[in-house]
Amino acid sequence: MADKLAAYNAKRDFRKTREPKGAPGQSDPGTLWFSVQKHDASSLHYDLRLEWDGVLLSWAVPKGPSPRTGDKRLAQRTEDHPLDYGDFEGTIPKGEYGGGTVMLWDRGTWSPRGDVAAMLDKGNLKMDIAGERMRGGWALVRFRKGGDGAWLLIKEKDDYAQDDGEALTGAHLVSVATARDMDAIAAGDDAGEVAAPGPDRSKRAPRFRKPQLATLVEEAPEGDGWAHETKFDGYRALAALGKGGVTLWTRNGKDWTDRFAALSGAFDPLPCDSALLDGEVMAARIRGSPFSSLQRALSEGGGLVFFAFDLLALDGEDLTAETQQDRRDRLERLFRGVPADGPLRLTDRIVGHGPEVFAAACREGAEGIVSKQLDAPYRGKRTTAWRKVKCTRRQEFVVGGYAPSDKERPFASLLVGEHGPDGLRYRGRVGTGFSGDDLEALANGFRSRKTPPFQKVPRDVARNAVWVTPDTVIEVEFIEFTADGHIRHGAYQGTRGDKSPEAVTLETPAGAPDDTTVAGVGISSPDRAVFPRSGCTKLDIARHYERVGARLVEIAGHRPLSLVRAPKGIDGQTFFQKHAGKGFPDALQPIEIEESDGDTATYIYATRTESFVAAAQMGTVEFHIWGSRTDRLERPDRLVFDLDPDEGLGWDATRAAALDLRDRLADLGLEAGAMVTGGKGIHVWLPLSRHHDWTLAKTFSKTLAHVLAEAEPERFTATMSKARRKGRIFIDWLRNERGATAVAPYSLRARSGAPVAVPVDWDELGGLDAANAFTMGAVRERLEDPCPYLLRAEHPQRLTAAVLDGLERWRG
Repeated sequence: MADKLAAYNAKRDFRKTREPKGAPGQSDPGTLWFSVQKHDASSLHYDLRLEWDGVLLSWAVPKGPSPRTGDKRLAQRTEDHPLDYGDFEGTIPKGEYGGGTVMLWDRGTWSPRGDVAAMLDKGNLKMDIAGERMRGGWALVRFRKGGDGAWLLIKEKDDYAQDDGEALTGAHLVSVATARDMDAIAAGDDAGEVAAPGPDRSKRAPRFRKPQLATLVEEAPEGDGWAHETKFDGYRALAALGKGGVTLWTRNGKDWTDRFAALSGAFDPLPCDSALLDGEVMAARIRGSPFSSLQRALSEGGGLVFFAFDLLALDGEDLTAETQQDRRDRLERLFRGVPADGPLRLTDRIVGHGPEVFAAACREGAEGIVSKQLDAPYRGKRTTAWRKVKCTRRQEFVVGGYAPSDKERPFASLLVGEHGPDGLRYRGRVGTGFSGDDLEALANGFRSRKTPPFQKVPRDVARNAVWVTPDTVIEVEFIEFTADGHIRHGAYQGTRGDKSPEAVTLETPAGAPDDTTVAGVGISSPDRAVFPRSGCTKLDIARHYERVGARLVEIAGHRPLSLVRAPKGIDGQTFFQKHAGKGFPDALQPIEIEESDGDTATYIYATRTESFVAAAQMGTVEFHIWGSRTDRLERPDRLVFDLDPDEGLGWDATRAAALDLRDRLADLGLEAGAMVTGGKGIHVWLPLSRHHDWTLAKTFSKTLAHVLAEAEPERFTATMSKARRKGRIFIDWLRNERGATAVAPYSLRARSGAPVAVPVDWDELGGLDAANAFTMGAVRERLEDPCPYLLRAEHPQRLTAAVLDGLERWRG
């Protein structure tokens, strides 16, 4: 840093001049200082200063800045100045370098439009300036004909441009800091009173109009016809600018200008006579959740930020009939030169790539995104031209009572609901998320009543409840609705003073009824296409697992489960999950299991039909099961040989291999069953008596697989290697070790066509055309017949000494 200021320091005698001595500084890229100093030295000129990399880049502009587009004012590059020089005002002694009077003529911030070093090297520095006098887009362009260090300062065409090239230098003759003119500064007169820089707007401010609202959907729209913005967690607000100042309205038309007093002056930089902005008010400092931070800022007088995302009117022109893209273009031009980190900001947005934008927003902890159709006008109602997708479930609820606390706090939990066709419906309890101040403020605002305001309340809830007038609206974050329609794990986010209780209704994604239940489980997004090409929906999957539930409980019940989940359908991301996660439904039971490394992990298992349907509600498509049950984890009760053919092999080869393996096992005295997997392969399996441990089960299955591979090496392989599998069938014996899983009978497969894994008789296997021959409809018809798997499971077998001896003889 010292090297950058060497020229500055060498030219000055700091024993004689009051100018600051050059010293290292540190720049904040988010807030870069800008200033212009009017300097009457050997000739009158204006010194432009731009903070960058710890110093002030400097240019001397003889005629001063011109706000007229196309004017090219010579700007001579001079030595870098220290940051402390940016607000210097006074006199430099005659005879010293730059001797004369210096006025702080303008000040503010600037924002480069790219890499500063690269633009300087190229000779084209583009920027936005947010000064008290200079505003909007400007450019410094190297003027090669002007000699070494010569540049041109040029105003870009925008709403800050003016027709008179001397409009700035001619109109502003006093300091922005002290209100003194050049003579007063030279004479050393005291600083005067600086007039407030607020704009003098001449047009009447627009009236309030109903804001456009977004429709909740499950998935972000795709394509380049949509723009996506982060969904804010604050107060929606309209800002009306015009003669007499600024008015801030809530979404319901309440005048909250006083409550948003921290935004006083925030809209002053906008170059307009009137405007109507749509946006969101947020806390300037986020501590905890954004909404609770906003509540705290409003109660304690903290800083606020207005994020503008739409422009409805400008200088008397109604823009609501214009397209979303056109309104955005006008908004961006209006915001040219507004400081990027000030109390008035423009929202960021991305055009196209909706699902990717949504995924990124969720990873960053955002509430969700709002997607806006670019060719749509602005409508003062809820519309599908704006769509919101939420990362977590959030909803406003009305407080109708509370459960008393046996501790030193006003209440234990709030009893909340929302307005439905029959009145206020009870939706559950909210017992977490409160600070001490929240508890007191809520309790002090309640008005008690004798009867419950809800239509129906569970008896155990009503027994000790204290009822209150339902006029308090709160925002709640929760995991899901339970089967009885109550919120699960609700956490208080804040009080919504901007929303009336009567307007609080249940918000569900478009096209998704809130009362769809299967086996007592509420199915959200029932129409979501999980298998798009076959038209199979999430509701279809839930109903399939309800139909096959009784058989699944017998086969897969009380076994550790692994799940294949496809929350966005099989064309989206799918993942394999074996450990219980946050938000798992209560219908799936947890179990702690010691793993091979000695650590303990939480697994899940099912005990009833509801368990499998609840898993389907959370996006599960496939179920995979252990070879043992939860009551005796170390004693397997089934063996599975998964015949997995190479890509080039047909169905006939796989089926023949299954029949041959059946016969081999029969030679050892073991009777096996068959299951087509819904993919390409076949499971040859047999029920075991629970007398053996995993070591024996694994050793037996591994030995048998290798014996067959050695006997017919051109046909079989017992190793997983892709290279060894070429043209062969892999006898997958690895399903028979502790912790390994195999797809469960009657499980759907996450493959095109929505196939189902189905147990079959050996005679039936001979007539099948493929391993994925069974759909959900075909399975429905089979449920009236006995289950081949359950019939086989009634006769468990032992790996006796005779069986093991027979296997040893095969090995030779």
